[in-house]
Amino acid sequence: MIGLLDSPTNGKIFIDGTNTTSLGDDEISSFRNKKLGFIFQFSNLLSDLSVLENVLLPMQIAGNNVTEKEARNLLKAVGLEDQIHKRANKISGGQAQRVAIARGLINKPSIVLADEPTGNLDSITSEIIVQLMKSMAKKLNQTFIVVTHDREHFGDVDRVITIKDGKAFEGDQPFEMEIIEK
Repeated sequence: MIGLLDSPTNGKIFIDGTNTTSLGDDEISSFRNKKLGFIFQFSNLLSDLSVLENVLLPMQIAGNNVTEKEARNLLKAVGLEDQIHKRANKISGGQAQRVAIARGLINKPSIVLADEPTGNLDSITSEIIVQLMKSMAKKLNQTFIVVTHDREHFGDVDRVITIKDGKAFEGDQPFEMEIIEK
């Protein structure tokens, strides 16, 4: 629901003060591209594009002023500055995941939804990526919602919600969604 990939059967979803349930399809696509970042479990890169082109793609779709410098800086931050001209189908799975992370962060989204962002990475690279996400969260006031089976990589975070047997918990207490009436 937060990723606006599905609609609620009732109620409303507000993101950054916008009632997203009242948006049309084109508005949802535009909103998603500008306000949400996605880091998928599997990189979903376009194989015919270069590493740099894959990272720049969300900016181009959003109609933002595309700056290679920002993309190059993100690729440097994830340790891929030497791979920018390679085609996406010519890099390793771990490298592809790091490209996907840079692509998910390029538009400086308010919310980043990350599904196992360190799942295909070694422990050293995982730590670098986690620190990058934490620094961006602070610097750009972003919210990262991370789904992981590897909780220890993330260390101290603002909030942990655990799902066990289909039920959500915060600590040992059942987690209830915050419902705000307007």
